[in-house]
Amino acid sequence: MTRAPLPVLPPHAPASPQGPGRRFFAWLAGACGWRLVGEFPNLPKLVFVAAPHSSWWDGVWGLMFKVALGLDASFMAKRELFVGPLGWLLKRMGGIPIERSAAHGVVEQMVERFEKREKLWLGIAAEGTRKPVQKWKSGFWHIARAAGVPVMTIYFNYPNKTIGIGPVFELTDDAAADVARIREFYRPWRGKYRGAFD
Repeated sequence: MTRAPLPVLPPHAPASPQGPGRRFFAWLAGACGWRLVGEFPNLPKLVFVAAPHSSWWDGVWGLMFKVALGLDASFMAKRELFVGPLGWLLKRMGGIPIERSAAHGVVEQMVERFEKREKLWLGIAAEGTRKPVQKWKSGFWHIARAAGVPVMTIYFNYPNKTIGIGPVFELTDDAAADVARIREFYRPWRGKYRGAFD
């Protein structure tokens, strides 16, 4: 079976140097039946959200494609994950530990990262948990708005083992409307255990 080629990173996207693991992880993702579809925006800075997030496997597939692409993206994750060998690996992969019970200052810290970097793609789980939620957290909106960057959407669709690159949303002054508009994009997609509105 011929596997679809990976999307190409545009010139302004943050990229890592060519590494020996890229071909292996591209092969492994394909051997597991997964594919990455869509087109990345040619932007040096943005916040991206990935949903529906219902399983720790989301991170496995996402990081596998991150390496395969040579994408130098950072992502926020709960502090509890950053222990032992896993914590070391996550930091090497661009992970930023976050104390969820003490969110004060996180927006400012992330905005400072955007100001210091020429290129930065920052991933945030808008749902904030693998469990079903009635309302998305707005932290990603506050970070993107304060940093003056747009929001790119990434979706998981487990029925056909696809990770898709969705549209880029420019933000307004209305956080609730923007978050609702972005979440609505995810209505057709199904995570491993649920959709974005289950």
